Amino acid sequence: MESAPLVQAEATPAVATRSWSTATKAVAAAALVAVVGTIVYVSLPAKMAVEPTPASFTYAPANFSLAGDLRLRCNETYITQTLDHFTAHHATYQQRYYVCGEFWNATADGPIFFFTGHEQDVDIMVNTTGLMWENAAEFGALLVFAEHRYFGKSFPQIANATFLDSLRFLSSEQALADYAVLVDHVKETFHAEESPVIAFGGSYAGLLAAWFRMKYPQVVDGAIASSAPILAFDWEEPVFDALAYGRTTAFTGSPSAGAAEHCVPNIRRAKGLMMDLGFSPDIGAHAALRESLKLCSMPTVPNDVNTIMDYFMSAYVTLAEGNYPYPSTYFGHFPAYPYRVACDHLAEAEYPDVLALLGNFSLSAGVALNDTGNVPCYEWNATVPVEKRNLWEYLECSELYAPIYKHDGLQDFFRYTPIDQAADAARCKATWGVELRPTWAKDVYGGLAGVRASSNIVFSNGNYDPFSGYGVVMSFDDSIVPIAIEGAAHHLDLMFSNDADPETVRAARATEMSHVRKWIDEAKKAAEQE
Repeated sequence: MESAPLVQAEATPAVATRSWSTATKAVAAAALVAVVGTIVYVSLPAKMAVEPTPASFTYAPANFSLAGDLRLRCNETYITQTLDHFTAHHATYQQRYYVCGEFWNATADGPIFFFTGHEQDVDIMVNTTGLMWENAAEFGALLVFAEHRYFGKSFPQIANATFLDSLRFLSSEQALADYAVLVDHVKETFHAEESPVIAFGGSYAGLLAAWFRMKYPQVVDGAIASSAPILAFDWEEPVFDALAYGRTTAFTGSPSAGAAEHCVPNIRRAKGLMMDLGFSPDIGAHAALRESLKLCSMPTVPNDVNTIMDYFMSAYVTLAEGNYPYPSTYFGHFPAYPYRVACDHLAEAEYPDVLALLGNFSLSAGVALNDTGNVPCYEWNATVPVEKRNLWEYLECSELYAPIYKHDGLQDFFRYTPIDQAADAARCKATWGVELRPTWAKDVYGGLAGVRASSNIVFSNGNYDPFSGYGVVMSFDDSIVPIAIEGAAHHLDLMFSNDADPETVRAARATEMSHVRKWIDEAKKAAEQE
């Protein structure tokens, strides 16, 4: 659900940037084969890493450092999972996960902090989910980072199936069932049957954390769901506001969010100039557009102008999500408050001419689009093979349809874009070979009514985050806790603490962990009474 990171790297506790090498463990060739119907399912060996044992870990609650590649502090291992949890077929695949136990207090039934992996390689989250690491020692917690099926190294190997056909087992429901099985496996392996379980996640992982608690309350005792746009699937007015995504993106570039006064007005002017030049019949106008924006190629048909506008405007969505108060490599090689830096290129009330404004607009968007500084020109019309695309797009089509990309061009600065469910359905069928299911997520998880019927979930949202308009902001009782974090971008509260963090984020983390403590205490008391 997150905007695809421009580079997949992560943040350290100290300077919020870390680079790490590729994992070195070799993966054996496919070995186990089972035939189900006409499809051959190929499973990898069940033991591709040494399964850790309780004796492998030494409880170390005293002084500790969280510097360096945190994956080296964990055991990377695999579990044999059922490929389809909802039929009697027994085909399997190998799901990767990390278990990190140096702070686990097994003798006191220390809790399990469980990260619900999402549409990224789980390595990234091991190195960025500071809220789990920074509280592990105090709580004596065992950390588990689960990888979502079909991402990272947890891609099922299905022989004799096309790529699109092999995606039939990719769904949030299957992923949650994986997590329930994995929790049971970890508890059995570590003799941690009495350990309470708290789920953590942000963005799609935040949705999964909340849904994990909602669908498997016997497995999960509570959930921290950060930047989880759970109401994007509700479709009920006034809860669902299709314009909130674009409106918040524009807000984060406004003076109220610390950006230059003329930034958003200049983005709107640049949009108008792109339309004027792009739709002009004069080839010279097209050449001027290419030169000023540093495009690799000129537009050739009228719709190219819309593609170019969408390409550049998407940069501001990424900047809004990644508008962290310190340098970070989570969404790209970003400086502190990257949106403000981008807006500095558009800070003037007037520019000498049209091309000067468009040139500065290109520099502004380039904070995201050219974050490394190594992009000579922008390939706005580059095509990506379906096998290389982020499979979040498949999930959007098959079950998690959230039409939040509606823009009116007035509350935001995007081109006018209505919700077109018929066009979305056609795109899903043409690209992924699946029928659009517009209401499936609400049917399965219940939308706002499902939240109301649940308990022990914290929903946190930062007002710089475009997804915040679809988060839970109302409280039904003491166990459903909304936290609005002023000055925070996409799931900043899950990241490592930093001296530059606003006080609102520090307070949010303290509130979150106070509820985690409460849920753990309640779970242990309930276990004692059984």
